Amino acid sequence: MPSDAEITRMVQREIGRRNVDASRIDIRVIHGMVYVRGTLRHLRTHPEVNLEQEAEILRKTLRLRPGIRGVVWEAENAD
Repeated sequence: MPSDAEITRMVQREIGRRNVDASRIDIRVIHGMVYVRGTLRHLRTHPEVNLEQEAEILRKTLRLRPGIRGVVWEAENAD
């Protein structure tokens, strides 16, 4: 079973793979529960990216990862 710190790093890597600016996203993992808060924004180089679609992909992907019991997504999408 991965530790909360390992899960946090995995979540950061997963978000980093997407074409979004997550510099204003805060990730907390407590006993395998992932809490994502803040603002998801467009990258200047990818203004065409659908932030809602990217957020949905991330939520689904994270829920499938071993060690993650659940995802509480409280991040907003900047327009």
